[in-house]
Amino acid sequence: MQAPLWRSIAVYRFAALAYVAVLAVRNLTEYAHPVAGGVLLLAMAGWTVFSGYAYADHAWRRWPLLLADLGVVLAVVVAAPRLVGREALGTGIPPPSVAWLAGPVLAWAVSGGRRRGVAAALVLGATDLAARERLSQSSLTGAALMLLAGIAVGHFARLAVVAEERLQQAVELEAATRERERLARGIHDSVLQVLALVQRRGAHLDGEAGELARLAGEQEAALRTLIATRPPGGLDRPEVDLRALLGGFAAPAVSLATPATPVLMPADVAGEVAAAVRAALDNVARHGGGRGWVLVEDDTAEVTVSVRDDGPGIPAGRLTEAAGEGRLGVTQSIQGRIADLGGTVRIVSAPGEGTEIELRVPRGRRPAES
Repeated sequence: MQAPLWRSIAVYRFAALAYVAVLAVRNLTEYAHPVAGGVLLLAMAGWTVFSGYAYADHAWRRWPLLLADLGVVLAVVVAAPRLVGREALGTGIPPPSVAWLAGPVLAWAVSGGRRRGVAAALVLGATDLAARERLSQSSLTGAALMLLAGIAVGHFARLAVVAEERLQQAVELEAATRERERLARGIHDSVLQVLALVQRRGAHLDGEAGELARLAGEQEAALRTLIATRPPGGLDRPEVDLRALLGGFAAPAVSLATPATPVLMPADVAGEVAAAVRAALDNVARHGGGRGWVLVEDDTAEVTVSVRDDGPGIPAGRLTEAAGEGRLGVTQSIQGRIADLGGTVRIVSAPGEGTEIELRVPRGRRPAES
């Protein structure tokens, strides 16, 4: 969205150069050094053409070009009054730098906002006033107008950046929602139908078959809730209490310890953390003996959730072997989720000593969109 602003600056600089050229041609005979004044005008024209092409390329809009632009215009501002001469300036003839010197102020404001625009305006304004042997109301007005232009253009440029960021977020959210809906349709037509069939066929059976049917029914209900729920967040990303999401995991076989105060996190981040904890507790139920402990620690920089069991532990190399077999519970459901949040997962386990999975998530990180 800044591209039109850079084109507008180029148009302004060429228009200002044309205005300065008209004044110079009209008053060149009154200059103290007319030949040098003509050379200076040609140098200004050359820099106007070069800066117009340079700023059009995004890769060039960096500090080297910004500083060079400011330096060239400062040199023109210092030299212009001397070429015109004290007598000509006293009669009201303007120096060739008039109006043209505002170019770097606009460029700095667009590249860095109000602060850069104000900084460039103060430097150029102070140099212009110092180069003049006599201050006048018009020279002070010109410096003030440059300062106001730096503030206004910088503010508008910052608003353009914010608007572009919000537009990008909206596009990403819409794309993620459409992908979620597509996956939900596929899951509904395949996985959910199979789980429902298993639950219906095995509901009247006893033993392990009945337990399998019951688990299939629970997973069907959980999966239906997951695909029917719209992803939380959006541009405002409301916060939720992580304790409330983890509270549903508390059971006779699972002990939950949380801080006394709310653990507030963006809703989408908290949902991913809760899903990773659920996956860890599923592993506890299958492989860890069924008894688990969940500990939540909250500090300013990050939130730490630890899931521990007293089961047989994980043999060395077992996670790598499971990933090679296509069993990606830990790799994708836990480590993948936390990595997308910018966090880390630490797994401490030894045969016969249980397993502890520690999830560390920085605050304020947005999950990666599909």
